[in-house]
Amino acid sequence: MSLLAPTLQAFFTDRLVRQRQASPHTIAAYRDTLRLLLGFAAERQGIEPSKLVIDDLDAPLVGAFLDHLEQDRGNGVRTRNARLAAIRSLFRYLALRHPDHAAVIERVLAIPPKRFERNLVSFLTEPELDALLAAPDRTTWTGRRDYALFGLASQTGLRVSELIGLRCADVHLGVGAHVSCLGKGRKQRITPLTKGMVAVLRAWLAERAGQAAEPLFTTCTGRALSRDALERRLTKYATSAARACPSLLQKRITLHLLRHTAAMRLLHAGVDNSVIALWLGHEQVETTQVYLHADLTLKERALARTTPAHTTPGRYRPPDTLLAFLEAL
Repeated sequence: MSLLAPTLQAFFTDRLVRQRQASPHTIAAYRDTLRLLLGFAAERQGIEPSKLVIDDLDAPLVGAFLDHLEQDRGNGVRTRNARLAAIRSLFRYLALRHPDHAAVIERVLAIPPKRFERNLVSFLTEPELDALLAAPDRTTWTGRRDYALFGLASQTGLRVSELIGLRCADVHLGVGAHVSCLGKGRKQRITPLTKGMVAVLRAWLAERAGQAAEPLFTTCTGRALSRDALERRLTKYATSAARACPSLLQKRITLHLLRHTAAMRLLHAGVDNSVIALWLGHEQVETTQVYLHADLTLKERALARTTPAHTTPGRYRPPDTLLAFLEAL
């Protein structure tokens, strides 16, 4: 076994788990990236992954691996950059443990992320959201659960992992009603609830009749909900709601879209960007700027406040015959 193998194990146990206290999602993402990288390198070198050395993972091989992700596996640029971030994290750790390989490590760390086009954020309008929330059959237990869950998602903007991780004790329906959650980056935050949402959650908690430490939303058998299960049910409701609101067919309905919808509703209500960033649990206020770019209504309001310039339309006429000739070309 080469020196790379124990160092890789220490990277997960010492750096990620003990020092950084990384979340299970981060550890899983790094694990998948390095498993793919080692498999790709072993196939290229014709040796077993446990016998790979640090010099085998040089910049040309890492670059070829990134191209393989895009061309052969069909990954997008965002996924490619996320894989590169995991590789760079490993190589920064290698630089501390094996400075004698500094030249190879430095060239890998110099590989830049690829730039990509940022699409405008999509969100649901009020009629679209109303149609979507009207889709669950509230005469059934699962319908009432889904109505409360998706309604909470569209009002609070919680991430999927935050919704799944909610416990009954995280809902506070007294004075200053709110939900508390452990968000991305292990940040604890609270999000206020509207009166309508308080009534929905009070009825659901009474029907749920769960202990304080139990999940707020579960399956019929009492197990925790999965991300895939929620996305499938949301897609089902979106298909049903599209009959009453055809514009839903033009949008890809996901739980993250409900998070965008919550942000846009706050923006339309005149809430400051810094408050929206705190509401959504953004690390930086600049992240919230994407909603400003996507909101045509705000831009139209700004345009209405401006005074048009009093200019007479006309055509440029060159003062010289030579310039006129060049202009006519």
